[in-house]
Amino acid sequence: MLTASSNPQIRQLQKWQSKASARREDGIFLAEGLRLVSEAPPQLVRKLYLSEHLAAQDVPELALLVRSVPCETVADDLFPRISSTQTPQGVLAVLDRPSYSESDVFSVKNPLFLICETLQDPGNLGTIFRSAEAAGVSALLLSSDSVDPFSPKVVRSTMGAIFRVPFLLWEDGDALMRRLKSVGVTSYAAHLQGKVLYHEPDFAGPTAFLIGNEGNGLSDHLASLADTYLKIPMAGRAESLNASVAASLLMYEAYRARAFAQPESSL
Repeated sequence: MLTASSNPQIRQLQKWQSKASARREDGIFLAEGLRLVSEAPPQLVRKLYLSEHLAAQDVPELALLVRSVPCETVADDLFPRISSTQTPQGVLAVLDRPSYSESDVFSVKNPLFLICETLQDPGNLGTIFRSAEAAGVSALLLSSDSVDPFSPKVVRSTMGAIFRVPFLLWEDGDALMRRLKSVGVTSYAAHLQGKVLYHEPDFAGPTAFLIGNEGNGLSDHLASLADTYLKIPMAGRAESLNASVAASLLMYEAYRARAFAQPESSL
């Protein structure tokens, strides 16, 4: 059992919690909480850390992981030091980062993509992951200057969707949009200058939605590369919606078009 704050493992965990560069260099991310850790794919889990109190209990949600991955017990008074939450549940997992290839992502039949540019709020990105899973999105395409998808706050707010929704990071918007066009994807930008209402196009075919930064929206250049600007009508004095809300509306409209569209009657 780990009982000293000077223990190298404790110091390493604290470093991973606070520094994105350390997590990136070591190819890991952290997951906390019973629900999140229990949904982690065992093949990704490097090590499991349990508080002294939790380790002494029979926890059905963790039974598989406890039997299949290395585990370490941490003294109850020490566990909060390795946690990023105010009231830790006593379980933390160190995981290998999932990796997805461009060839796999762009070879999906009839894909639905969400392209995010310069998102900065961890809660927004976490919500987008959850909505993307629920709406059947093929992959998230995140600009490399967005918030770290493996930050503890993002991982926690995905509620496990980060384990199941493929995603890629991109740096060159021009190259990304060319790649999408090459595989027949039609792109739509949520934009204040949009004239087409978001429910009017047919999203049943290969589709990508573009969502921009919380404060500034999409950059002019990336927006100019979209095939169509979409308008989300709003009453009152609001000028724009929260990025995750706008993204969710669009993703679900595509889900509706794909899942509930009535087939043409055969003659």
